Amino acid sequence: MINTSNFYKALTSRGVDFFTGVPDSLLKDICAYISDNAPQERHIISANEGASIGLAVGSYLASGKLPLVYMQNSGFGNTVNPILSIADDDVYGIPMLLLIGWRGEPGIKDEPQHVKQGKVSEELLKAMDISYQIVDANCDIDTVLDKAIEITSNNKKPYALLVRKNTFEKYKLQNDKESSFELNREGAVKLIIGQLKKDDIVISTTGKTSREVFEYREALNQSHEKDFLTVGAMGHTSSIAMGIAIEKKNRNVFCIDGDGSVLMHMGSLTINGMMKGVENFKHIVINNGAHDSVGGQPTVAFDIDFTQIARASGYTLVDTACEVNEIKEKFKAMIEHKGRAFLEIKVNKGARENLGRPTKTPVENKIAFQQFLK
Repeated sequence: MINTSNFYKALTSRGVDFFTGVPDSLLKDICAYISDNAPQERHIISANEGASIGLAVGSYLASGKLPLVYMQNSGFGNTVNPILSIADDDVYGIPMLLLIGWRGEPGIKDEPQHVKQGKVSEELLKAMDISYQIVDANCDIDTVLDKAIEITSNNKKPYALLVRKNTFEKYKLQNDKESSFELNREGAVKLIIGQLKKDDIVISTTGKTSREVFEYREALNQSHEKDFLTVGAMGHTSSIAMGIAIEKKNRNVFCIDGDGSVLMHMGSLTINGMMKGVENFKHIVINNGAHDSVGGQPTVAFDIDFTQIARASGYTLVDTACEVNEIKEKFKAMIEHKGRAFLEIKVNKGARENLGRPTKTPVENKIAFQQFLK
């Protein structure tokens, strides 16, 4: 396996000292090492992968030095526009290194949402005319980086390192902020599910949130047709929920979102909030201040005020809570409110070691959910 310290030092010794991206489970160890060792202004965990490309472009223009952008391959689609319309050598010609976690690699068992992306990852890079090399635990990092830097510098365009599972040695984040709220995310999920009525509709965000929704239904011996598990498409959960709310105005639609998801495409808040005439949209943001499903890297969500943003965006009921009784009280008010309601629930990060995964396929979930909507 590649030692995270050696990889980081190999980068910085070659002048690569600006890092940005969205955390990935396959890259969590190197991301954690960068978080602990890079100066704060030299490492930015961005809202989405496209924004990371923008930051990298700006850094290169001002410094003339190669930046590194990390991401999961499922988020690579967010980079297509800024890469092809700004960084490509047919436009401005901006060199940079792309460190991409290869979820769903053919022949490697993975979750359903990663299978297609994994199959087409190489083809997508080829279609975008991005040179790349596959990186695994046996690679010589000096050889890998020397080749990558030479090609991206000469071609004046991004170059990708496609990283296989189990490439980096384990590294635990040291500068980790701990919060002291009453609940973690799973506790909040249980409170929400426990207060819903039989006809209520749930759309839950990607990652461990949807896994916890599924597991709690199992624990209650309930079926799963009431829940649409947004296993992919991070950042688009509330848009899916709004699309359903528009069509099913006689039933409450509950979007169980996360702070990282909301930050990724926060413009959706303004569209949701301004949907006058939609009175059944209930947007819940479980805020643990972290990308908890992919390694626990921090977000900026504890440092901003979601409620002010939601209120300014047009939501007609906006509140925040962190204590159990307060959550119950404010969730009840959300249920009774006629309008676009927004509730932030602040929780601690972390999940059970034995947290399972949905046993239903996405297609099975879709068919049952559509029947429930009828």
